[in-house]
Amino acid sequence: MGASPMALLKGLAFALLMGASVLAQSPTYGVGRTPSAEEIRAWDISIGPTGEELPPGRGTVREGAQVYRAKGCAGCHGATAIDGKAPILKSKSGPDVELWARGRILPLRAPFATTVWDYINRAMPLNREGTLTADEVYALTAYLLFINDVIREDEVLDAKSLPKVKMPIGDNYASLPEWKPRTPRLKGYPH
Repeated sequence: MGASPMALLKGLAFALLMGASVLAQSPTYGVGRTPSAEEIRAWDISIGPTGEELPPGRGTVREGAQVYRAKGCAGCHGATAIDGKAPILKSKSGPDVELWARGRILPLRAPFATTVWDYINRAMPLNREGTLTADEVYALTAYLLFINDVIREDEVLDAKSLPKVKMPIGDNYASLPEWKPRTPRLKGYPH
């Protein structure tokens, strides 16, 4: 006597399920490849607070002002860094106003000067990201820090001096609250 139709259906479903998982493990047919160590290094452009990943180069405030004009930064951020359509780069308030009340200004609110360098290097200029040389990024960083009274006009920024810049926010930057998966949302979180 043969197997019941229900047992045959169960067996067929099991075979299809197992066959699908085997097919999911099939070869890649030559689509894509594992990147080389050199390719990974080229994409690994993160700059940490210590600046150990910073490339060689240097920049001054005067050079930064020239790069700001030459590379078209003023086209988005304005000639004075406060009168453009893009986010302002200089505080409209003086140092007598509490830092958090001055607005979202990267050269003021960044916890580390290397963060300013890293952002300019990765994200500027708009639609031509990554086209600035290391010297141009050091110079722009110096310029933005100077116009926000973080460094003196005669300072030269490089891989050694940049991580030593004391940022206005000090240790007052927002820390991440303790949160674990499957726990309620943080108090005051809008969603």
